[in-house]
Amino acid sequence: MSASDSTERFSSRVADYVRYRPDYPAALIDWLQGPMAVPTAALVADIGAGTGISSRQFLAAGHPLVAVEPNAAMRAAAEQWLAPQYPQFRAVDGRAEATGLADASVDLVSAAQAFHWFDTVAVRAEWQRILRPGGLALVYWNSRLLDASPFLVGYEQLLLDFGTDYTAVAERYQDDATMQAWFGPGLRGWVQLPNVQHLDLDALRGRLLSSSYAPQAGHPRHDAMLAALQDLFAAHAVDGQVAFEYQTRAFLGTLD
Repeated sequence: MSASDSTERFSSRVADYVRYRPDYPAALIDWLQGPMAVPTAALVADIGAGTGISSRQFLAAGHPLVAVEPNAAMRAAAEQWLAPQYPQFRAVDGRAEATGLADASVDLVSAAQAFHWFDTVAVRAEWQRILRPGGLALVYWNSRLLDASPFLVGYEQLLLDFGTDYTAVAERYQDDATMQAWFGPGLRGWVQLPNVQHLDLDALRGRLLSSSYAPQAGHPRHDAMLAALQDLFAAHAVDGQVAFEYQTRAFLGTLD
């Protein structure tokens, strides 16, 4: 998959992405500012910031932040959402491997769900360039639990049955050993945190359609997929909701 393909594959899904993608647990910021001793004043470069879900948590915790995002529609959504609330926020057009930020200009480089799309060799050199001496890199994402409940087992099967390139995308996510090796001796700490969304049927549909591998309206599998999703929801909903469970995995370290 080319860089341009990965950049543009979410353009038609921005509204669903903003409304239905999960946040990250508050415990992540607590871990960073507590045991990991990242100061609140640290300037964060949020790489592949998308619509600003990851940026908002840092801003709410007091960090100044620059969001780096190549997709114009997603970047505009982040600016519309966050700029009026947080004067310490700005967004720039840039890629993980070519951020456009100045040398030694940020204290913390942060990459959330987008990391699996990056060239992990090229980003290491670019992030070393933009980090100040002693600066840190944070890589984290929500990993959907595949078999923690009958609903999640059924959801995984639905993606296998109807997704356009689901298996190829899923295989891009790095495992813990790969991330530990990527940081090497600079790894300062890593943590796994529980995270959950409680979704009604409309929100579950939006969550599914925010995924780049979910066939959109007009695709021959779209209607059948939504029918299967409705059946899955009906079979497992409790009080009108299902629990969409994740494990948030985070890795922090220097890149020297």
